[in-house]
Amino acid sequence: MSGLRERKKRATREALMAAALRLALERGLEGVRVDDIAAEAGVSPRTFNNYFAGKYEAIAARHTDRIERSAAVLRARPPEEPLWEALTEAMVEPWEQHAGDAHSPPPPELLASIRMLSREPALRAESLRVAFAADGALAAAIAERTGTDCSRDLYPHLVSGAATAAVQVAVGHWLRADPPIPLAPLLRDALRALAAGLPAPPI
Repeated sequence: MSGLRERKKRATREALMAAALRLALERGLEGVRVDDIAAEAGVSPRTFNNYFAGKYEAIAARHTDRIERSAAVLRARPPEEPLWEALTEAMVEPWEQHAGDAHSPPPPELLASIRMLSREPALRAESLRVAFAADGALAAAIAERTGTDCSRDLYPHLVSGAATAAVQVAVGHWLRADPPIPLAPLLRDALRALAAGLPAPPI
């Protein structure tokens, strides 16, 4: 029974996050209330409050889920695979899973809506907060793979922070690109460049 209960809780959380993002893309953040998100997900506002403190957290929580998913994927990669190859695949997988077709350019109207949301100061602040809060999960997975200690060694935190920053930069570039470009190849390019030590581009 506990397994079924947990699956139901995860499904409700996912439904609330999806509803929050869908309504924000359709109406803009100012046009979305908690009651609207709850109704869209088919639950009560009280149920919403059991999962999230507000609409900003409901939208930004996807960042936490991506990082935690990346940590799980990294642990599942073949142990003989080089760290940065495994980490690149682990960081890209959640975006491929949740970003629709991450291998094709996004529709212009969807990209315009995402750009609008990305400029919201409150949402940007919440996204950074949850990203930093979830960093420990990825650092722990890196520490396990490299035989280092999260409580003592700099290395797992340095790699985790660098990889997370590379993804954020790649997503920012994707948002600005004109004409639109696919996201997944850009993420891989950013992480591979980081793994190579960021060599200067050829002149």
